[in-house]
Parts: sequence; structure tokens; C-alpha cells
Amino acid sequence: MDNESGLPKTLIGLQQAVYEAAEEAQAHGSSREDWRPWVEAAAAAENAIAEHATAAGISADEVRSAVEKAARPA
Repeated sequence: MDNESGLPKTLIGLQQAVYEAAEEAQAHGSSREDWRPWVEAAAAAENAIAEHATAAGISADEVRSAVEKAARPA
């Protein structure tokens, strides 16, 4: 946890990958194949968020909100 949000860098990195995959998919089209990287990134981020929330004893919604805020592009 080396950031001001107190969240693990891995969670923030996973959420940034979700945002990047969405941008790529939007730039290329709307086929299932175009969106597959986003689906996979979103699933990985959601699983990591749920695991962190469980380990920390807080709600996944709280963690998800904080991660999304910390990872949001400037």
C-alpha cells in the first residue's frame, strides 16, 4: 500500500487495465472479440477487489469505489 488511498497498487493497476481495455474496445468496434480484453480485465479486477474486501473486513462496494476513484485517468 504505497499510495495516498491506502489501497494496494495491484488493485489500482487492475482497474487501470479495465479503463485501458475499454478505451481500446471503443476505438475498435463493438464485437464480442473487441470487448473480450475488457471483460477479462473487469473480471480480474472484481475478483481482486472481492478478495481484498473479505480480507480487510469491509464491503466490496467500498473497496470498488475507492479503487475506481484512485485509478481514474487524470
